[in-house]
Amino acid sequence: MTDELEIKDLHVSVDGKKILNGLNLKIKRGEVHALMGPNGSGKTTLSNVIMGNPKYVVESGQIILDGNDITKLKPNERAKAGLFLGFQHPIEISGVRVFNFLRTALSNIGKDVNVEEFEKGLAEKSKELGMDEAFMDRYLNEGFSGGEKKRSEVLQMLMLKPKIAILDEADSGVDVDALKIISEGINQLAGTSGILLITHYERILKHVKPDFVHIMIDGKIVKSGDSSLVQNVEKSGYDSFRGGA
Repeated sequence: MTDELEIKDLHVSVDGKKILNGLNLKIKRGEVHALMGPNGSGKTTLSNVIMGNPKYVVESGQIILDGNDITKLKPNERAKAGLFLGFQHPIEISGVRVFNFLRTALSNIGKDVNVEEFEKGLAEKSKELGMDEAFMDRYLNEGFSGGEKKRSEVLQMLMLKPKIAILDEADSGVDVDALKIISEGINQLAGTSGILLITHYERILKHVKPDFVHIMIDGKIVKSGDSSLVQNVEKSGYDSFRGGA
């Protein structure tokens, strides 16, 4: 069976407020999907629901991974099943070094490797992302710049090699140089993992070429197509898609 994530007629509320309204989406391994939409459309809610954040209440619908219903699984169980979430605002974890965090994360999802192999892989990926060795001894995200936090997220993704990676605004808070490095990291994984790239803007999509683009308005996908949709957004804005136009 082809590895894929399927979201079927998903309805979700947060603190009693309805956010997702019958959302449908299917992502196969090896595909890059860009999800665009205005603030408040439910993009970040979708990313949290996929990973099982208990704050978000699934009223109805299903989240299916490789043919298995994971709607009620805990976040750690979803990670073991092959899902990864890159946060819009990565949290700081004082006292936990990047090196130890990544080693533990691999072990927890059943991808433990020997120390020599781990260190070699980490050194290679870190160099590709412009991160020096001293970075690995820093506490996770503590005192990191916006670009460093996002590169750290991409480093985690490259080391964990998930089936499906959800990246919530990987381009926010980064400069042009960091954006290019982050994009190169995403492109490395694109051939082997399914990627859902959530973004407001065109700029990252100049470096990461999506196979599919989806426009999200008011908690559901109103339009799907190829990369030409990105130009439509830049030209006419999101209002042109309201009502499924």
